[in-house]
Amino acid sequence: KEDIEGSIAHSKMLAKIGVLTETEQVTIEKGLKTVENLFLENPELFSEEQEDIHMNVEYQLTQLIGDTAKKLHTARSRNDQVALDFRLYTMKQNKVLRELLKDLQGVLLEKAEVHAGDLMPGYTHLQRAQPITLGFHLLTYVQMFSRDLERLEEQYHRISQMPLGSGALAGLPYASDREFVKETLGFESLVPHAMDAVSDRDFAIEFLSSGALIQMHLSRLAEELILWSSSEFGFIRLADAYCTGSSIMPQKRNPDMAELIRGKTGRIYGNLMNLLTTLKALPLAYNKDMQEDKIPVIDTADQLAMALEIMVRMLATATFNTEKMYKAIEEGFLNATDLADYLVGLGLPFRTAHEVAGKSVKLAEGEGVTLGDIGIDTYQQILDECSETKILLTDALYHSIDPMASVNRKLSPGSTAVSEVLKMIQSLKKNKE
Repeated sequence: KEDIEGSIAHSKMLAKIGVLTETEQVTIEKGLKTVENLFLENPELFSEEQEDIHMNVEYQLTQLIGDTAKKLHTARSRNDQVALDFRLYTMKQNKVLRELLKDLQGVLLEKAEVHAGDLMPGYTHLQRAQPITLGFHLLTYVQMFSRDLERLEEQYHRISQMPLGSGALAGLPYASDREFVKETLGFESLVPHAMDAVSDRDFAIEFLSSGALIQMHLSRLAEELILWSSSEFGFIRLADAYCTGSSIMPQKRNPDMAELIRGKTGRIYGNLMNLLTTLKALPLAYNKDMQEDKIPVIDTADQLAMALEIMVRMLATATFNTEKMYKAIEEGFLNATDLADYLVGLGLPFRTAHEVAGKSVKLAEGEGVTLGDIGIDTYQQILDECSETKILLTDALYHSIDPMASVNRKLSPGSTAVSEVLKMIQSLKKNKE
C-alpha cells in the first residue's frame, strides 16, 4: 500500500516537472489504484520472478496500461523508493501505537478513578511495605505509558523525513520537486542528504527501541495481573475470555492472555537486537543486508498492537477484590512505620520509635492479631521498656495507625493521598484531551 501511495505522489511530481503529460499521470494513477485492489483481492499475484514489491507493482501496471507504466521510474531508484515506503509504513505504525497507548491509559484512568480511595499494600522486594490506594498504583502505569507516548511523538519528527528524490545515493539529474512530494505524502521535512536518505535506518531502530520499552511496561503490568490473580494474592479476577482451563485440572483459571503478553517481550527485544546487529559495520550507502530491516519492524508493530488491544480489553473487564487487598494491609503490619512516625511526633528518637514498633509487630504476630488489636496499656509497657523518656500514650495512637489515615497523611505532590490521586487523574485526563 505504501509503495503504491508513494508511486502516485511521484507520478504527480513527474507531471508537475513535465516528464509526464497530465493524461499519462491520470492513466498511471488509475492503473496503480487498480493494481492495489488486484493485490488485495488476490495476493497470489505477487511473483518471485519479479524480484520485489516494486517490480511486482510495475509489472502489473505495465500489463494494465502498457509502456506508459515504464515512465514511472524516472527520477528515482529502488534505493530511495524503498526508503520512502518504509518511512511511510513506520509513520503509520507510530500513529497506531500512539492511539492504542491512549486507549490503554484511558482504561487505567477509569479504573484508577473508581478505586482512588480503595486501600491495598504497596510493595518493595515483593514484600508488603506501606498502605497505598489501588488508584495510586494504577496511575504508575499511566505515567509509564505517558513516557512511551512522548518518545513516539518525539521520534515521529525524525521518521517523517521524506527521502525520495535522492536516487541511488548521489542525487538525480532531474529537477525533481521533492518539496511537492513531501507535501503530497504528509511528511514533515526532507532528508537533507542524498546518501544518508538511502542508507539511514535510525528511524527504524528508534521505533524498535520505543517498542521494546512499551513491551517492557506491558510485561510488568502483565506480571502483576498474573500475580494478583493467583490464589496467594486474590486481588483481581480476570474475565473468563482472558483465562483458560487446564487439560487435566478442572479448577484452574490460568491467566493465559497476560502470560502471552509477557511472553512477547523476548521476541520484541530480539527484533531490536536483530536490526542493530544487521546495521553494524555496514559501509555506505545502500547494501542488500538492509532488506532484513522490514521483518523486525513489521513484527514488532503487529505484536505490540495485538498486545495493547488485548491489555485494554482485559483490564476493562477485570474486577478487583478490594476487601482482600485491605485484609492484606492488616495482616502485613503495613502501619508499623506510621506507629514509629507517631512516636517520633511525641518526642521519641526515631531509632527508639523503630524499636517500639518492631516489638509491637513481633507481639502481634505471636498472638495472631493486628496492631490495632493491641491494647494501649500493652503499648505503654513496650514503650517504657525501650525508653527512659516518660511519654504517656493515648487512644490517639490508634488513629495514627489507621491505614486510610496513613495514606492521607502523605502530603507531598504525587503521593498516595486520595486527594493527590484525584488531582493526578484530573491532570492526566486533561493532558489526554
